[in-house]
Amino acid sequence: MNTTLPLWVEWTVSILLVISGLSALIAAWGMVRLKDFFQRMHPPALGFTAASWSAALASAIYFSWVQESLSLRSWIIVVVLSITVPITTVLLARAAMFRRRQQGDARMPPVLVPREEESAAQAPASAPAAKNPETSPASPASNSQQPARGR
Repeated sequence: MNTTLPLWVEWTVSILLVISGLSALIAAWGMVRLKDFFQRMHPPALGFTAASWSAALASAIYFSWVQESLSLRSWIIVVVLSITVPITTVLLARAAMFRRRQQGDARMPPVLVPREEESAAQAPASAPAAKNPETSPASPASNSQQPARGR
């Protein structure tokens, strides 16, 4: 086991740890500074992820040198964060959007409706059924598949 570190390893690890601390500090400052929840989601997702990548790289370099073999155990944390942070961010955004829609916030975009429900919602409920023989239920043409509408 190597106990003395060359100067380039010490400097590299130190610089990466300082970058990690600054990234976390900038992300925390962004959370305090920004006013809206949706604006506050972005800095921590990027800043804390960049901080964890820098710290994991510093850890990999340090322990690889000390153990005299490639040490990548710290990258498990990075892989888990890379998978979970975007998923968590999307779920939090959707929950906040749902909550604001329930409160009647006019700034929220409208709910997306599938095309079948959208066309049924736009048709007047009291209008009589169409008398087109091609689309009437008794017509054999109604049993065949209709071509899909494209945008």
